[in-house]
Amino acid sequence: MDEAAARTVVLVQAFDAADSPLWTREDAAWATQLTAQTLPADAPPERLLAARAAHALQRLQPRDRDVQRWLARPLWRWRWVALAALLGLIGGLGVDLLGRNQIVDVLAPSVWALVAWNVAAYVLLGSAPLAGAGRAGRETKSGLRLALLRWWQRSTGSGPLRVASRRWAELAVPVTLTRIAALLHVAAAALAIGLLGSMYLRGLVLDYRAGWQSTFLDAADVHRVLSPLLTPASIVTGIAVPDAAAIESMRLTAPAQPASAPAAPWIHLYAATLAMAVVLPRLVLALAAFAQASFRAQRFKIPLNDAATQREVQGLRRQRSTVQLCPYAQSPSAPAALGLRALLAREFGADVLLQVAAATAVGDEEVAAKALALEGVTSRIVLVDLAATPEDDHHGRFVHALQAAAPQLPLLLLVDESAYRRRFAAMPERLDERRAAWRRWAASHGVQVRTVALEGFDAALAGAAAKPATSAR
Repeated sequence: MDEAAARTVVLVQAFDAADSPLWTREDAAWATQLTAQTLPADAPPERLLAARAAHALQRLQPRDRDVQRWLARPLWRWRWVALAALLGLIGGLGVDLLGRNQIVDVLAPSVWALVAWNVAAYVLLGSAPLAGAGRAGRETKSGLRLALLRWWQRSTGSGPLRVASRRWAELAVPVTLTRIAALLHVAAAALAIGLLGSMYLRGLVLDYRAGWQSTFLDAADVHRVLSPLLTPASIVTGIAVPDAAAIESMRLTAPAQPASAPAAPWIHLYAATLAMAVVLPRLVLALAAFAQASFRAQRFKIPLNDAATQREVQGLRRQRSTVQLCPYAQSPSAPAALGLRALLAREFGADVLLQVAAATAVGDEEVAAKALALEGVTSRIVLVDLAATPEDDHHGRFVHALQAAAPQLPLLLLVDESAYRRRFAAMPERLDERRAAWRRWAASHGVQVRTVALEGFDAALAGAAAKPATSAR
């Protein structure tokens, strides 16, 4: 789906999961029914989700100004390109590369510093895919994601809007970073263009001369350094790089010595160098980034492997959800099984079908994962006990085997804390430590996790439903 539709889907899903008077279960059922009546059941899931979100906004958006403001926040504006270019031009025009006293420094340290900075940027861009696979790349991406997340969380309102802001920040990171990269390329190109404009504008009204000074270099050294660096510009402009004798004649040996060599050839050479090394590559990179951002914005991906989205798609297709429970190391107790059914009924609907597989013994992870039947299954749950310590050799092997056997199925790690809670009822910090350990482990393996006390969950759920509802706003 496109980016705008994806944002509405994220917003409506946040309200679906919340207990808000702005969006009731009757409203959600109405949007689902209307979508099911207007689209075929075999339509792509992305189309079903986008259509339902569009119907939901017909009721949700007029009810709250915060929702209206959230949706009104621009995803992208082309005026930001003009702003980036303007800032770059202003910065370039304000930098003096021609030197003082109307003397063009033949060595042009400022020009080469700008060229070196851009070349370093190109090298980093070229090595980004390799660095992205390593720890440094992951840490950089995580830092950028965190910064974007904090920026998006400045949304007005709270509750579902804050949840929607957080999820959108995570999903929109690829396209947002691509757009930021495009703006930086535009600004860098504009900076170099501003420098060129500054050089030529001042050259029109002032008579600049070329000269150079150095404590450590002689004319031969200067020629040896500048000749290969300026050769591309020399080929393009047709202006030859002066030889060592000509460069020696431009050397300023006394502080007050006037420069006599014309500066126009050097200005042209350095202008061509900046154009070839900075302006053109940056504009090409900007166009490539804009094209990539447009492609991603038109083909925005909403994850379909979480339980809530799966339940939503199954409801839109008028199909029952079939959940396969895969216990690890031990089978659930009878009270835990009752709590599990109550949990699934709340998450997937009252008509959910539960398939309970035999408990997988330690050491049989890969064989058991391949032997599990897949017919009709829409999602899988791995059930473990909170008392167990997460281990890659056992839990990790089982999770990876299940993912390899059925990569298309959503996988949830459900941690039952019933027994552990009874054991350490007087030590809540132990519970928090073990929960945090499982969450860290699940995050490192890319699997969703939920910790809940299954024993008594059905009774707690019934008790919560019996309480009178209170309006949040």
